[in-house]
Amino acid sequence: LLPDWIAIPATIVWLVLMMNSMNWLDTMDGLAGGVGVIAAVILFLVSYSLRQSTISLLPLALAGACLGFMPYNFNPARVFMGTTGSMFIGYALGVIAIIGGAKIASTMLVLGVPVLDAIFVILQRSMAGRSPWRGGDNAHLVHRLLGVGLSQRGIALLVYAICALFGWLATSLIRTEKFYAFAALAVVLVALVV
Repeated sequence: LLPDWIAIPATIVWLVLMMNSMNWLDTMDGLAGGVGVIAAVILFLVSYSLRQSTISLLPLALAGACLGFMPYNFNPARVFMGTTGSMFIGYALGVIAIIGGAKIASTMLVLGVPVLDAIFVILQRSMAGRSPWRGGDNAHLVHRLLGVGLSQRGIALLVYAICALFGWLATSLIRTEKFYAFAALAVVLVALVV
């Protein structure tokens, strides 16, 4: 257990990171909802494998809510979740990762695309002397992929596939191996950006 003076700020940073990562991902039809489904299913599997049967119901309920929304939000979307919806998904996933314990590394793997994308965008904007929180550019990975000719559906499916692959790794690797998998995910994202 961490002392409160570390645990409380770390929890706040974790939740803000999860919320903003999902919010920044929600720039194209179906991205945040689909990634939310994948992440929730992975967190359900991890919780269930840890014999946390009551906690495992929370990600299952979140996955069901996101799945119910997806037919209306996938490209071409008829309904949009907006900032409130994407931040709720990020907050819910962040809380679920904390309350049962032993799921933060799994969450970081399955949500590695939005988390690393957020970190890369903040670094890129900061190094350019701009506010990292101010948008209006094509710094995000999904915008770069759109710029090279991928369709919105293709981008959504690519992001789903990467999240699902690294989510599956999160369920099958032991704790130290997850660090190497996260490094591999970073390499994949840098390669996609390049």
